[in-house]
Amino acid sequence: MNCPNCLKDNTKVLDSRHLNEGRAIRRRRSCPSCGKRFTTYERYEINLPNIIKRDGRREEYKKNKVLGGLEIACQKRPIPTDEVINMINQLEKDLMDLSLREVHSSFIGNRIMGYLKKLDPVAYIRFAAVYRKFQDIDDFVHKIQDSKNNPNYLMHEGKNEQ
Repeated sequence: MNCPNCLKDNTKVLDSRHLNEGRAIRRRRSCPSCGKRFTTYERYEINLPNIIKRDGRREEYKKNKVLGGLEIACQKRPIPTDEVINMINQLEKDLMDLSLREVHSSFIGNRIMGYLKKLDPVAYIRFAAVYRKFQDIDDFVHKIQDSKNNPNYLMHEGKNEQ
């Protein structure tokens, strides 16, 4: 690693720490030539599949989009930020395990609803209301009643998961 100050390539690692459950390494380095200290991070590159949207468009997976949806669903709920991050990490692991180049957006929506259903029923209903595009209160009540009769109703309504 080159020193960002003098550009010499003989920097020395002083300390290494694992971050994000071993998904990254933080290294504290020192340059023997100029004496400057600096920090570097190593992360592996994750190749996630492209997402096939409802209208057939394809776009790359966007972690911030998933995070935004989860933050709205979990707003003012007693859900620690770490739990939200764990859901996203699990989703990304699930996507990598598929070993596919493309997946339907319904796969992501259904996975998130599954995680939320186990974690917090209010966040689950909030997410489902947006994801399933509830149009009015009658639609909302109807779908809630259907979900009481069939606990997996909201999760599997719509397209296939892949």
